[in-house]
Amino acid sequence: MTAAIIDGVAIARDLLAGLKPRVAALAAAGVRPGLAVILAGDNPASEVYVRAKTRACADVGVHSVEHRFNAGCSAREVIGLIEKLNADAAISGILVQLPLPSQIDTELVLQSVDPRKDVDGFNWNNLGAMVAGHPRFMPCTPLGVMAMLDHEKIDVQGCNAVVIGRSVSVGKSMAMMLIERGATVTVCHSKTRELGEFTSRADLVVVAAGRPGLINGSMLKTGAVVIDVGINRLADGKLVGDVDFASASRVASRITPVPGGVGRMTVAMLIANTVASAERSSVK
Repeated sequence: MTAAIIDGVAIARDLLAGLKPRVAALAAAGVRPGLAVILAGDNPASEVYVRAKTRACADVGVHSVEHRFNAGCSAREVIGLIEKLNADAAISGILVQLPLPSQIDTELVLQSVDPRKDVDGFNWNNLGAMVAGHPRFMPCTPLGVMAMLDHEKIDVQGCNAVVIGRSVSVGKSMAMMLIERGATVTVCHSKTRELGEFTSRADLVVVAAGRPGLINGSMLKTGAVVIDVGINRLADGKLVGDVDFASASRVASRITPVPGGVGRMTVAMLIANTVASAERSSVK
């Protein structure tokens, strides 16, 4: 068996194209969605992500503005800006690019974002609404995974799913979204013993552990769907995921590549959330 590739680049492109009529409708009503991006420090990966988000905004017709702080900035400075953006009617969504410099309390900053503009879905109000089954904004990476599954017409209802990773931004939120769709979900992590015992029984495996090569083909059930959220840069500069693609693709039925898989979907869902925020605020 050779797995079919789930092309995140193509799916994201289609999703962004589908946003353009919605942006045009908002423009006809005198509303232009606006995304404010806050970047602190000089993390190279963050620079790459911000550029990708800026390009996607321009492609769809969403106004974007960057606010930069040096690496020595304080939480008070960042929160002061967020409070201004919360009150700015021209801004539909606020993105705090992570990671923040080590001296900043990340949660303090994230929780200062107005939940109505929290397009990254990290505010506790939005996370709680998701758990309660009444989501407003959900974290973009797992939301992007769900969009990929929908595009591929993969029905997760009743399937056995394993999520590897327990971060709020991916693992925990991914598990909640799959549960809401009717999957039976097992969450594994760095403390899980005999990881292969869980993955070998799974119809769907979502890996977001940040460990290159963590999952290989011998750990998978024949025909499983494998979603690799990990992105790791090796010593030679090569980007790889958490899944050994070569061996896993010989066992899985469908698999996402790295790069070219989930990463583009994360950006697309951020823009989709920003457009949705503008639509909600335009309703009088």
